[in-house]
Amino acid sequence: MLNNRTVWVRQYLAAIRALLVLTVVTGLLYPLVVLVIAQLPGLKSHADGSLVKAGGTVVGSALLGQSFTDATGNPIPKYFQTRPSDAGAGYDPTASAGSNLGPESIIDTLADPANSKDAGKQSLLTQVCSRSMAVGQLEGVDGQRPYCTTDGIGAVLSVVHDVGLAGPIKSVVAVNQECPTKPFIATYDGVAVTCATFGVDYRIGKIVLVHGPGKGTDNAVPADAVTASASGLDPDISVAYANLQAPRVAKTRGISLAVVHKLISQHTVGRTFGFIGSPGVDVLQLNLALDKLSGAT
Repeated sequence: MLNNRTVWVRQYLAAIRALLVLTVVTGLLYPLVVLVIAQLPGLKSHADGSLVKAGGTVVGSALLGQSFTDATGNPIPKYFQTRPSDAGAGYDPTASAGSNLGPESIIDTLADPANSKDAGKQSLLTQVCSRSMAVGQLEGVDGQRPYCTTDGIGAVLSVVHDVGLAGPIKSVVAVNQECPTKPFIATYDGVAVTCATFGVDYRIGKIVLVHGPGKGTDNAVPADAVTASASGLDPDISVAYANLQAPRVAKTRGISLAVVHKLISQHTVGRTFGFIGSPGVDVLQLNLALDKLSGAT
């Protein structure tokens, strides 16, 4: 009959053998098999990251978006621009993420005037407002949106009543406009509107969105031009956003608008499986086609 020590030794030897076998199978053989399969023709490009080359140089990936801006972050006029990105500093593949801001994100975090490095934090509403204004200016269209001030800030008021949310209005503050600044409207229900002060919680009042001169759903700047994707790495833009940029690109490059529209059509990706999502335009491939066309002429 086996003693306890012998049983203990056999159990541990079996465990060690199982560890070694599983390590070889799952840690060596399986990865090698997958690697070999991934290098087969038709799969290699996808396995290597769907890299895109121009003149023998890797210029990006077909799966990841990238910015087409200069060293100071300004859009390069001859290129189609991608949608905003909240992945790191923008299109950082190591920090794929969205902003995690939703429809209720309408109040900015104001900058601390005592801290020169504190820039505050914009709400989703203000981000949309400022982006729409910037796109409008770049493309020469009206970028004004509802619930936005004329200078691209969320038009939000905190209305404080004498008692709770009822009774006479005691004060009104433009919560996203930090003092010293002139509020986007002078009065609300006969009460003077003041600018906001850092450190004050204006949620004690009734939060009111003020509809500005924006055209709503008829706005020339499409939604994907002012909102980041969930991954922050979306390589495509909507056909509407591409068409909005076409006149600028054609004028900057000195080519006809018809040629640019033809290239947009050629680089439009259809819906997934023919019915999921909306058609999109591959920005990197489109810009490469434009560079090739300009180089040929």
